[in-house]
Order: sequence, then structure tokens, then C-alpha cells
Amino acid sequence: MSYKINPLLWPALILSTPVTMPMLFMKNKKFIQNQELAAKYNEKQIKEASKIQLQEVEYAELKVIVEYYAKQGYKGEPGVSYFFTTNKGNLLYDIGFGASTNVFENNLKALDIHSDDIDALAISHFHPDHCGGMKASKGRYIKLPKTMSNKMKEKTCYVPEKGNVISMKSNYIKKPQELSGGIVSTGPLARSLFFYGLTQEQALVINIKDKGLVIFTGCGHPTIEIIIDMVRKISDIPIYAIGGGLHFPVKKGRGNYIGVQAQRIIGTGKKPWESINREDIQRTIKAINECEVKKVFLSPHDTCDYALEVFKEGLKAKTYVLKAGESYSF
Repeated sequence: MSYKINPLLWPALILSTPVTMPMLFMKNKKFIQNQELAAKYNEKQIKEASKIQLQEVEYAELKVIVEYYAKQGYKGEPGVSYFFTTNKGNLLYDIGFGASTNVFENNLKALDIHSDDIDALAISHFHPDHCGGMKASKGRYIKLPKTMSNKMKEKTCYVPEKGNVISMKSNYIKKPQELSGGIVSTGPLARSLFFYGLTQEQALVINIKDKGLVIFTGCGHPTIEIIIDMVRKISDIPIYAIGGGLHFPVKKGRGNYIGVQAQRIIGTGKKPWESINREDIQRTIKAINECEVKKVFLSPHDTCDYALEVFKEGLKAKTYVLKAGESYSF
């Protein structure tokens, strides 16, 4: 059995009970309130969204800059950075842990992607594995590595909630809209997370000629069902592919620290003493299969190997597990 917290740490947890119990009680109260707020917020966002004339692109390609698994010659970490290119331009989606580790910069160089090549940046949400590290997440800011910052000042960074964008122009996305390269944002959708609070995340949508829509998420915190509902509200075009993070660290988390499997505790949308399970995965599989998509691109950065196998067994679409350094055509 894989414990969320190493049993060797249990005595310390017991001793800290007088402090942690009142804190957990207050967190739980806020968590429940935020669940109601998130449901109302998503309902309002989807209700108020209108149809968008999604530009049709001739092709779309994804280069994976940061992921948990990496091909030879690249570095991996439990974070995300994707570079989407179409015939109309491109968009960088998330920056992993950014300058707080050397993975993002190392892999950019290995992929021969330069600051001059990037048209714009979109941040899925302000979690450390997407926005540039723990300090950036806590401070609600986006800061590119020094090697990039001087060349990105005139370019736009699209964020799903208010935050400080350093060395780029900031654009706070409030509803579905086109970003760059014909790529569209769903606008922010919300989820109550026990320790992170009310979390807002934007997903991407690409309309590929003669194929249909491609949806890509960062972590998929709002749930893929809610994201699909929004996409169907803004477009009647069939969904061709779904990819990105879905956050299913069912049996093991990524990037565990001093005996604590943080992903299984802080980002699941459940209380820390509750666990996501196979039934939760099956509900997501059902939602994706009902879209009759042709391809699925799973992110291993927040989904354990057990869950990846369950997805591959249950999904009807051709399924890929994303890997840093790889390129994928849709």
C-alpha cells in the first residue's frame, strides 16, 4: 500500500494535532463554501459564453517542453510546458517550474526554441508546476528566466486570474477568446481545492481543418466534463482530440517530498482524508468516450502510471502519453 504520508511521519502528525485540527476544520468549512462558489461560477461562465467563430487552421503541432517523462537528451519534472504551432502562429502554454529549476531552459534549448520564435504565452493556472515555481505561485506572478525576459517584453502573457506578469504584457482573460495562432481560450473555469482554495484554470481549443476541435488542459482541475461543456457552448464543431493534465495521482503522486505525496493531498478536488479512485477515472473516461474523439494525449505530470494504464484500457481513442522532447501532430 502506498500512503499519502510516510508512516514514519505519523508520530509528528499526532503531536501536531492541537494545531492542525482547528486549521483543518476552518479549511474544510472554506472548501465547502468554495465548492458552491465554483459550481455557480462555472454555471455562469458557460451560460454567458457565446458562440465563437474559431479560426480554421491547416495544421497544428505540439512540442512538449516540460513533462514528467522525457526522451533521451531531455530532462523531466512533474510540471507542464507545451509549445503549440499552427499555420497562423504559435502559443507557449505554461512554463513548468520556470527558472526555479533548469528543466524548462534546458529543454527549450534542446528543442531549438528561442524567445524570438514565441508569439505569446498563456498560463493555465497559478500552480507552481505551471507558472514558474513555488515563489511565483505564492506571489501570483509570472517571471520568465533571465535568458528570455529581455526578448519577451512586447509579447503578451494571458492569465486566467489577476496576477503580476514580469517582462511581458499582461492580459487577464475573463471569458472565451482567441489568443494567438488561431488558438482559443475557454476562459477561466473554477474548482475548489482544499489547500489552494478557489482555483481558476483556462484550457485551449484549436480548430483543425477537416478534423475538428483539439482541447488541451494544464491540470484539468475544473474537470474535463466542465471544460467540454464550455467548449460545446462556444462551438458546434465536433471534438477531435483531448490532451493535457487530468490530475489522477490515484496510487502515487509525482515529485514527492520528504515522505509526503503532495499531489494526492492538495490538488484532487477532494478533502485530504479522501482519495480519488478508479471510479473517478471511469467517469472521466466515459465523458471523453462520449465525445467520440479520435486521439487522447495524456499528461503523466499529475497522473500516476496506474491511472495512465486504466485510461489506456478504457479509452476508445488512440492514446498517447506525453513526453518532454517529443513532437506530436494532430
